[in-house]
Amino acid sequence: MVFRSRVGVVTLLSAFFLSPTIAVVAADAPAPNFELAPDDWPWWRGPTRDGVAAAHQKPPLVWSETQNVVWKSPVPGRGHSSPTVVGDRVYLTTADVERGTQSVLCFDRTNGRSLWTTIVHTGGLPEKGHQKNSQASSSVACDGRRLYVNFLNGDAVYTTALDLDGRRLWQTKVDDFVIHQGFGSSPALYKSLVIVSADNKGGGAVAALDRVDGRVVWRIERPALPNYTSPIILNVAGKDQLLLTGCDLVTSLDPLTGQKLWEIPGSTTEVVTSTVTDGRRVFSSGGYPKNHLAAIAADGSGKIEWESDSRVYVPSLLTRDGYLYGVLDNGVAVCWESSTGKEIWKERLGGTFSSSPVMVGDLIFAIDETGKAAIFRASPTEFEAMGSNQLGDEAFASPTVCGDRIYLRVATTTDGVRQETLYCLGKR
Repeated sequence: MVFRSRVGVVTLLSAFFLSPTIAVVAADAPAPNFELAPDDWPWWRGPTRDGVAAAHQKPPLVWSETQNVVWKSPVPGRGHSSPTVVGDRVYLTTADVERGTQSVLCFDRTNGRSLWTTIVHTGGLPEKGHQKNSQASSSVACDGRRLYVNFLNGDAVYTTALDLDGRRLWQTKVDDFVIHQGFGSSPALYKSLVIVSADNKGGGAVAALDRVDGRVVWRIERPALPNYTSPIILNVAGKDQLLLTGCDLVTSLDPLTGQKLWEIPGSTTEVVTSTVTDGRRVFSSGGYPKNHLAAIAADGSGKIEWESDSRVYVPSLLTRDGYLYGVLDNGVAVCWESSTGKEIWKERLGGTFSSSPVMVGDLIFAIDETGKAAIFRASPTEFEAMGSNQLGDEAFASPTVCGDRIYLRVATTTDGVRQETLYCLGKR
């Protein structure tokens, strides 16, 4: 297989005779480069970390249970993580409450066949949390050689690395965790590091782990406040910045060293969304203790350029050509001028949204909690609907768009039995 040659014969053979961590450290070169293709979707919010797919992609605009389905595969258990697509494989996390397991699943990208399942944790599944959260809400990150995944288990957050055949390489405890609403932060990859966060009421942390062996390279303590956002690395104001919103702060760190670049009180306490940038500003949005959307200058000046009371609490935002696009939790699509916050247009889509929209070219794909998809243009002049499709009857995972296909995780309940399914949608 293509992936086996990437990992290396020495690593694969050593894994049978040595402990997984020792085998990988001995066989792999330090700080390997990412081995990704242009049509991969390797981590949360995609290759550019902002929900934007390559503009040349041509995903279908129409689909249903019987139309433009390339393949579908049953997903055991429950999870709200989004599909990660690298090479010829698709990865998901899931949790099986009855069996007490948290696992990573691997599917063949071509036909949806299940290739392997690796149980990462047995027992210790959190019993508390918001009804819209799951015990497997974090998306897998992949560098083309390894998989990295976060799980809250046994009152602590752990990051685990697997090889591409599902064998565990290392596992590192990030921080103890006091549950408020749940946990859903996904790992971010940067150069030789995997960066993870675990904000919580007991006092959280953001940490950078070595991708090869899982050792802690740097660690920053965080306020003792509940928060749910993922660390996002964006190039803004001329430099790479690791950005965290929530805990009443907007924080920028040097992703390689953890050095604080700037930090201001410019956010709500609890944030689910992942920030985006227009090149000069980053955008903080939250929903507790107040509805909040703000544009913050990312040059270290500490300037909040504008604010509004729009409730963009769970679905993350999108930016394009000087405009900001969002789907409010209550099903309203909005376009703002990113430099001023001026509302350009607003249109009711209906439904309630928890997944984050994805943009392909000038088209935005947004999925509501019932599995109904709204497609509309990222237009700075007026709202223009481009289609509406229904699949399943429950959707919390965000869509993944790559290789002219849409990978969508939805659930259907029949006669009281809930079943999740991973769909690959493409033009037939």
